[in-house]
Amino acid sequence: MFGEILLKRIIVLLLLVGLGAAAFAAYDVSSFLKSPLTSEEKSFELHIKPGDTIRGIAGKLSEANLLSRPMWWELYARYDGSARSIKTGEYPLTTALTPVELLEQLQTSKQKQFAFTILEGWNIWQLREALAQHEVLVHTMQEVDDSDVMAFIGAQAGHPEGQFLPDTYHFPRGTTDAQFLLRAHEALQAKLAAVWANKQDDLPVTTPYEVMVMASIIEKETSVEAEREIISGVIAGRLKKGMRLQMDPTVIYGIGKQFNGNITRKDLQTKTAYNTYKIDGLPPTPIAMSSARSLEAAVNPAATKALYFVADGTGGHVFNETVEEHNKAVRQYILKRKN
Repeated sequence: MFGEILLKRIIVLLLLVGLGAAAFAAYDVSSFLKSPLTSEEKSFELHIKPGDTIRGIAGKLSEANLLSRPMWWELYARYDGSARSIKTGEYPLTTALTPVELLEQLQTSKQKQFAFTILEGWNIWQLREALAQHEVLVHTMQEVDDSDVMAFIGAQAGHPEGQFLPDTYHFPRGTTDAQFLLRAHEALQAKLAAVWANKQDDLPVTTPYEVMVMASIIEKETSVEAEREIISGVIAGRLKKGMRLQMDPTVIYGIGKQFNGNITRKDLQTKTAYNTYKIDGLPPTPIAMSSARSLEAAVNPAATKALYFVADGTGGHVFNETVEEHNKAVRQYILKRKN
């Protein structure tokens, strides 16, 4: 009889111990999940790579003294399903986060962002050279010729010049150069569609692509905001009258990478597909990456009678209606400066 009573007491005691242990464990888990990662608030970065598991991530955090209960965190992540939703990337985080908040951060793609700026007026060679030097982008296009760029990035095949909108773009680690270019191309297409929808009725160009070509010339001719529509008006006026554009930036583009910084008389007289002193109408492709402002100016040329302009030496231009006035301005602003 005594043995049976003792056995019952031992069983009750074990049950109480078990319940107490369970209660303590429950309290420990709850306290851990609701408390900051560490008592000292500081920033850190967590890089989650493809193939990383929740157990591996928990271990990495534990080794860095950023997670005191890696097993509880792993079990919680598996229990609520968040372990399957963690995204790869590089995350800027803080130890003020609770373990639950940390899991939420790793599911919302709030990753560290890197930047790359496409400058207004860059040509495709300059853009590709700058991309190749970016330390974070994944480089996949080293062996791709310029003529194959558009097809390689998954866009409609064609000449890549002028196909990417100048802007500053942000992206996470792991982004490829092709993905970056496709995004910039889609931004260009969206802007081009918007300006084309609001174009003037009497434009001398008939397609959005010709707007890109016209905008690229505007981009290379001036950086003065107030002049963009005026230069657009000069281009439009010349096209309507059947006059050759005779614009130096097109000649320079036709010379290509061999251009040494000076346009010679021979350059102006050498016929290329881009020498608008020798060809009628617009060149066959854009000659640079056009800003949003130049695209807007291309479809909204100023109502001007000016057909000529010359740099005034201060960054702006002098506009004239007749060749006589233009030649006088050339003598005043160009020839005098060379003497």
